[in-house]
Amino acid sequence: MEPKYLFRRYAEVQNEGEDDMINTREILAENVHLSEDGKSVVIIDQTKLPNVTEYLTLSTAEEMYRAIKELQVRGAPAIGICAGYSIYCLAQQITESDFALFYARFKKDKEYLDSSRPTAVNLSWALKRMESVVTANRDKEISQIIELLGEEAVSIQREDIEMCRKISEYGLSLLKEGDGILTHCNAGPLATSRYGTAIGPMLLGNERGMKFKVFSDETRPLLQGARLTSYELQKAGIDVTLICDNMASLVMKNGWVQACFVGCDRIAANGDAANKIGTSGVAILAKHYGIPFYVLGPTSTIDMNCKTGEDIVIELRDEDEIRSKFYEKPMALKEVKCYNPAFDVTDHELIHGIITEKGILRPPYTESLAKLF
Repeated sequence: MEPKYLFRRYAEVQNEGEDDMINTREILAENVHLSEDGKSVVIIDQTKLPNVTEYLTLSTAEEMYRAIKELQVRGAPAIGICAGYSIYCLAQQITESDFALFYARFKKDKEYLDSSRPTAVNLSWALKRMESVVTANRDKEISQIIELLGEEAVSIQREDIEMCRKISEYGLSLLKEGDGILTHCNAGPLATSRYGTAIGPMLLGNERGMKFKVFSDETRPLLQGARLTSYELQKAGIDVTLICDNMASLVMKNGWVQACFVGCDRIAANGDAANKIGTSGVAILAKHYGIPFYVLGPTSTIDMNCKTGEDIVIELRDEDEIRSKFYEKPMALKEVKCYNPAFDVTDHELIHGIITEKGILRPPYTESLAKLF
């Protein structure tokens, strides 16, 4: 089967269920999808939003690595989807017909992509899932293995669509009409495939006529909340107010926030959750003001091999993201040292609930997470 027909076969299937479920083709045509011939990955360059919508076609391992590393594609689920499609496209470029040689090249490409970002578990999760397709079918022709890889990559995205839908339903059950919700970073459709995780309940509720007031932290230094979350919510017709990160305490003190919803890049076995830098500060503030703080994410972000947040590797990024990115001129001297961790870890004791596609988990998380798996 030619890759383009593989893509079309899956893309043309409509989701079954409620009337507001949209055609899968529309979903796959957005932030991450296969090219028409099935040999490249097409993404929206999130670094150009909100002012420019630009699609990038990724055909080489270097382009795919750079897209993930430089946040042209970002959001844990979207990274996993991109990784699945990427390794499938790279597998098509392998010319060896002998399985051992094919697998050696596949393994090299897989490990290269996996090294692009260390914190988001969906990256390694998706690549391991694709690798298992190869190893489980070593007795088949290489052409058959590649076709199976294509089907698996599409399945990863289709499953993400359904997971986001379920997460959104569970999250919405915790909200009521008129609630104020604070979110940090971006966990909407751009970071996933459809509704998103932390933003999903607001979008789903809005479709059903519910009204919310959302406060979006700008999320320094890369401004995902300003550039992406406020963009998504504004376009959806949701009442959104953009605030600087250091305004969250005052907004909470004013009584304008009834819940905090954030996404996650990795959840440890004890419930500690890694998310964009600044999230743990939001959780501490929420506890002080008696506001429930929820972490939303698919079960693929849960790493039961990671005992606590202390075991999560935190990515350190370029110092110039603080000094000069998004500024017309640098806002600090070149010689000034900068510390730029991409993530922090929110202690499980600060988390009121972890919302997954399988339900809402409550403390103690060592028990609820273990039971889930």
